[in-house]
Amino acid sequence: MAVHPNQALFEGEKPFPLIPACEHFAGSEKLILKALSLQDTIGPVFDITCDCEDGAASGQEREHAEMIVRVLNSEANKHRMAGARIHDYTHPAWKQDIDILVGGAGQLLSYITIPKCTDISQAGEMIAYIQKMAAFHGIKREIPVHILIETHGALRQVHEIAALPWLQVLDFGLMDFVSAHHGAIPASAMRSPGQFEHRLLARAKTEVVAAALANGVIPAHNVTLDLKNVETTMSDASRARNEFGFLRMWSIYPTQIQAIVDAMKPNYDEVTDAANILLAAQAADWGPIQYAGELHDRATYRYFWEVLQKARLTGVAIPEQAISSFFS
Repeated sequence: MAVHPNQALFEGEKPFPLIPACEHFAGSEKLILKALSLQDTIGPVFDITCDCEDGAASGQEREHAEMIVRVLNSEANKHRMAGARIHDYTHPAWKQDIDILVGGAGQLLSYITIPKCTDISQAGEMIAYIQKMAAFHGIKREIPVHILIETHGALRQVHEIAALPWLQVLDFGLMDFVSAHHGAIPASAMRSPGQFEHRLLARAKTEVVAAALANGVIPAHNVTLDLKNVETTMSDASRARNEFGFLRMWSIYPTQIQAIVDAMKPNYDEVTDAANILLAAQAADWGPIQYAGELHDRATYRYFWEVLQKARLTGVAIPEQAISSFFS
């Protein structure tokens, strides 16, 4: 019987997370429902982050979190690909957010995003509270946690933060990080090309990516402020992916979603090669093979298996035989 790549290549080891390359933020009920509808229209190629932090009006934090739970439990959430960003550690509503979200939608939440930590102790306490509430409600699954790196303290401890339990994504928060420099980084660096070329920002982004990848966590890039220019979004996503190694990026406007997905998805030719190599490897019981005059073994098989899975997530065409062998 043919052995599946997950069994052949990752025995006894946790595979690297494979999640959509785009994360779309929506604050109000109207925008969340619009995003869920779009997800159904173009396919499950992006996640939706329901935003408690910036989406909830002051004094309406409970009602906002309850609205998110109601929407996530509705038929509108067909693909079960939505998470939520909660309030930061200094805000009195952060525990309330977790109580409501985990208690009401803990089995459905794709992830919980934690913003503005200034110290690893804050992140650790918030994750521990998520775990506590999950246990209290009898939820057996790990609820993936995303942490925003957008303060000096978080960047200083980013490698330790990346090793925290239940962590799936490290997000880089550009605007708050620039603001934390008190004018030393100009406002122009919140846009391209400055956001990639200013040395303090290039250093920060590189550190976030290195820490994430070293700990088996996905690094996610910040938003593009230019809402209407699709080419700008695609250029930013391409630079983030190809020059810095980010594997995911935020969207804050519907037209940005497809541009990010297109910029981050694998090349079609590489997907075809990946399928052919893995099919040949499976036929050889995952021993070494030759393909196009090159030697391949388990080290390259792991790379190409991730390419194939990313193609599946981003809607790139995969040869039929590979689909039936690996995804049926």
